[in-house]
Amino acid sequence: MSLRLRLTIIYSVLTGGILLLLGVVTTVLISIALISQMDEMLARAVDKIITNIRIEPLGGPTVFLPQLNPAENIYIQIWDTQGNLISASPGLSSFKEPLDPAGLQAGETIYRDVYFSQAHLRTLSMTVVLGGHPFVVIQAATSLSWLDVTLRNLVNILIGMTLFATLLAALASWFGVGQALAPLKTVTDTALQITRADDLSRRIPYRGQDNDEVGQLIYAFNETLEQLEKLFVAQQRFLADVSHELRTPLTVIKGNADLMRRMKSVDEESLASIKDEADRLTRLVGDLLLLTQAESGKLPLDFKPVELDTLLLDISKEMHILAGGRVQLKVTEIDQIQVNGDRDRLKQVMLNLVSNAIKYTPQDGEIFLSLGKVGGQARLIVRDTGPGIPADDLPHIFERFYRAQKSRTRSKSGGFGLGLSIANWIITRHGGRIEVDSSEGQGTTFCIYLPLLKTSDSLS
Repeated sequence: MSLRLRLTIIYSVLTGGILLLLGVVTTVLISIALISQMDEMLARAVDKIITNIRIEPLGGPTVFLPQLNPAENIYIQIWDTQGNLISASPGLSSFKEPLDPAGLQAGETIYRDVYFSQAHLRTLSMTVVLGGHPFVVIQAATSLSWLDVTLRNLVNILIGMTLFATLLAALASWFGVGQALAPLKTVTDTALQITRADDLSRRIPYRGQDNDEVGQLIYAFNETLEQLEKLFVAQQRFLADVSHELRTPLTVIKGNADLMRRMKSVDEESLASIKDEADRLTRLVGDLLLLTQAESGKLPLDFKPVELDTLLLDISKEMHILAGGRVQLKVTEIDQIQVNGDRDRLKQVMLNLVSNAIKYTPQDGEIFLSLGKVGGQARLIVRDTGPGIPADDLPHIFERFYRAQKSRTRSKSGGFGLGLSIANWIITRHGGRIEVDSSEGQGTTFCIYLPLLKTSDSLS
């Protein structure tokens, strides 16, 4: 059963149930009101009779029936305490049976619905007491046939109106729900088209209100499609980049192996080339594994108080050896600063930035390192006097496998464009950020901002 049909049935049943309940309540209230009017009419008639009761010294009670309104259609019987009929309305003179036998024996005022000679009556039985003793019993009755007909017609009308209103509600619900669910069919059709055509660039059009449930669903679905498209494009680019990075070292290894096979001798230069390319593959696989673990949340970080000034001095000493006198490595400013972080991962980030600066700074260039506090944060600066990074490349340098080819040419010792992606992830996980400023021909400056260690963190 479709959702449209289910909702239509639910709305129709609710409408019919509410109308049926209203009809029952209306019928009951009308019946109570009309019967109450009849009871008042019977009570007035009995009061008139009581005022006309006379007691004869020798003859006993004498009751005079007053002139009643013929339109009220009231029948009267008067009985003595021995069950003898004293007086009755002209229409009842031939009947010797009480209008309400149970009311005659009740000994109190009582209203009842009875059937008398197949006629439905509303009766009032009242015992008149004189001198503390029952005197006579007056029974007044009026026909309920007109009330029965009225209520039956009312019930038929209400049932007909309920059925008509339920059918009308069903039709209105069917078309209304169909219009409301029409965008969902568009969602389904679009999803099927995307599945069949593998086209994640499609979006679901919606002309309704954005703040209703359907609009929010379509907005969320379009957002999901956009994220899936980005992930799909990134995956394609990632596979293409990995394939490209693997092709070069594998081609070199295969070429050197074929060369030695043709020469039928071991060539040291070929072996060295094979070793270099194998090392490159090892670094590539290691970086990929590290980045995958980081993005999947499976790379743990051991947060402890870290003295950034001591770490910077250690890195400066290590990088002096890597620079080998080709470039000048200078620490221009250093302050005693502690942060809460993983020392090994922070060192990895700093080594990556400094080694990149050394790698791409020309002969006799300079690299400046500084560490200070700015606005309640630690700021580490790595600035070089290299060729700089083109403005078009700056927004992409933290993407995987991205390298600014104009300034950072490929070499055997070159990276794979993963180092800055890993560094950016590590700094972000430490609650900090990396900023880069560069101009072609004027060098590049990387700034790392990290939150300072709080006193409560250091005490814990």
